[in-house]
Formats: sequence, C-alpha cells, structure tokens
Amino acid sequence: MSWLLVFFGASVLIALTPGANNLLGLHHGMTHGVRRGLAGLLGRLTAFTLLIAAVAAGLGQLLAASETALTIIKWAGAAYLLYLGVRILWSTIRHKGDEPDSPQAKAEPATAWRVARKEFGVAITNPKAILIFTAFVPQFIDAAHGPFPAQIALLGAVYLLAEFLAGSVYVGVGAAVKSIELTRRARRNVDRGTGVVLVGLAGVLATSTA
Repeated sequence: MSWLLVFFGASVLIALTPGANNLLGLHHGMTHGVRRGLAGLLGRLTAFTLLIAAVAAGLGQLLAASETALTIIKWAGAAYLLYLGVRILWSTIRHKGDEPDSPQAKAEPATAWRVARKEFGVAITNPKAILIFTAFVPQFIDAAHGPFPAQIALLGAVYLLAEFLAGSVYVGVGAAVKSIELTRRARRNVDRGTGVVLVGLAGVLATSTA
C-alpha cells in the first residue's frame, strides 16, 4: 500500500504541473462550465489509457526508443497546439463587437464530444505523456509486486485517478472564474491569453530536443 501511495503522490504532483491539457481544461471550465469541462477530461483519460495499454503490450518502449516516431508525434502535437491556439485567437477577433460589453454575453456552445475530442488530440500527440508512461511509471515496477502487465495496469489506473483529480482542479478553477460573470471584453482577454500560451507551447514543443 505504501508503494502505491508514494506513486499516487508523485503522480498527482506531475499531473498538477501546468501544461497544454491542463490549460485547455482551465479554458473549457471558463468557457463551458464544469459539466463539459469534465467531459473533456474523458478525452484526455482515453488517450492516456491507450498509452498505458501500449506500454503493457511492450509497444511503449519501442515507441520511446524510436527517434523518428517521437519526432513525428512531436510535430503533430505542435501543429495541433498551434491550430487550437490560432483558432481561439481568431475567435476573439471574429466576434469582437458582436455583443455588448456585459456580463450577460454568452460564449459559443460546444458539445461534450467536441470538448473531449480536443483534450484527446492534445494528450495523444504529447511526447511528454509517452515519456511519463515509458520512463516515470516503470520506475515503480517491482518483481515482488506481480507480473509486469498487471503492475502497469494497476499503476496506470492510479495515474489516471491522479490525472482526473488534477484535471478537475483546473476545470473547477475555470468554472469558478466563469461564475464571476466576466464581461465579454474580459472574457475575450482571457481567451486571447489562452490562445497565445497555446501557440507558445506549440513553439516550445517544436523546438524541444526531448
């Protein structure tokens, strides 16, 4: 049990680290509220579940060892982050002046599927997520605790719980900001900041050597 508690604590700290998915969760919480923000987490957890399954099947180590594969994933992730960032920035320009500057101005609705799809796309194309499941998680593997696939499945489930809790914090903070009923101008400034950060993260990912 202490083995799992140590892993859970470390996983929560890693999951709480600000990143593209957490920023997106914060944005969805501010824009669409708790329900659809949490729906977005399902997309992220689905992507991580696929990565855990790949590690359990032995594919994760091969993927992490392939410089070509990681490069392709890195550029795909950077391109997707750039796409999301530019799209958010474009929306702040396209809708500027459409509605009066009042707290009652509402954001465009988005389906739960659309929100989850964005989170999935960011998570599955993040090479750092691959490294978490191929470098961080295996450090806690111990032959005394059972066969490798079973341990990966157990540790993966614990990490998914940590990721859900951490992601919920970001969604909750975003929803709390939404409840303040910011004016349209203030909300547009927040969206503009989110778009700029996503574009910046795309640049950081594209120029990273990891």
